[in-house]
Amino acid sequence: MEEQNIFELIHNMDNFTNKLIIQWNKSFNEDLGVSHVLVLSHLNQNGKSRPSDIAKLLGLTPPTLSYLADKLVAKKLAVRMVDEADRRIIYLNITDKGAEVLERAILEGQKLRKNLFQKLTEEDRAQLVNIFEKMNRED
Repeated sequence: MEEQNIFELIHNMDNFTNKLIIQWNKSFNEDLGVSHVLVLSHLNQNGKSRPSDIAKLLGLTPPTLSYLADKLVAKKLAVRMVDEADRRIIYLNITDKGAEVLERAILEGQKLRKNLFQKLTEEDRAQLVNIFEKMNRED
């Protein structure tokens, strides 16, 4: 019985996450996925970074990061930079346009989450915070 509950929980979490991503994609009309925004966010917080380092930190494969970077560069949201000391090293860096798009993505995500969580009572939200805190604790 307990295993069935775990699978049911995972199924419901996946459904919620998928619904959230679909709603965000509809409202954030930039032809970018969540992974693109995660890369922009990393660059915004950490400055220029090697794609292999970004991939490792975000749990992506290097080919996936390369695909994401190509699109970000094509849309002028990021640029590739060559290391002056070692021309074999390439960095990715966010552009001003990329920072603006990231800000809009963050605001859209906040608006979406606010609308979703307003459906819950104050008690429900407090319980949810408690649950997420427990799940995020490293024992």
